[in-house]
Amino acid sequence: MGWSFKLHGGIAAGLSALLLISAALTWLPGTLPLVDSPWLTAAVVLLLFPIFAAAMVRVLLTRADRHSVWLAFRCLSGAVQGALGSLVASGIVVILVSVAGAGNLQSADIRDGRYFVLDVTPNERGTVEVSQSRYMAVLESDRRSMLAIPGILFAAAAYLALAVGELRRADAGLR
Repeated sequence: MGWSFKLHGGIAAGLSALLLISAALTWLPGTLPLVDSPWLTAAVVLLLFPIFAAAMVRVLLTRADRHSVWLAFRCLSGAVQGALGSLVASGIVVILVSVAGAGNLQSADIRDGRYFVLDVTPNERGTVEVSQSRYMAVLESDRRSMLAIPGILFAAAAYLALAVGELRRADAGLR
């Protein structure tokens, strides 16, 4: 496998781990200064799209189907498979626990010193006023999801980059 595939997969996996650890740290008491900053969201967006798009372009350039990419992933070392699998699994767990904890409430907002959230319960959708503690719980849940979803996408980009690199290595060996 070429160095560019390893670098691409490593950067994507590292960013995935960073975001998923940050998402898990939101369960600790208090607020994380890093999570509240608007530059983190901008950095995630600016890094996610090029990294994920490059991984997709690499898959398209190899003209591999899903099955071939999966078989190439299975040829990677067990440690790499385990690391990528644990990143995806932990991201899914963070999202599921976050969604279950918040219930049907999302999009916390403060207006005129009062706390509001969007209730997305079927047939009762609308904005409702909540207590400050409930507002903080919904706000942390939203932050957790906003970190975990890009974390999973970075893990998917790492999976694609490393699997395509393995495909290219195998193809070069056949020539």
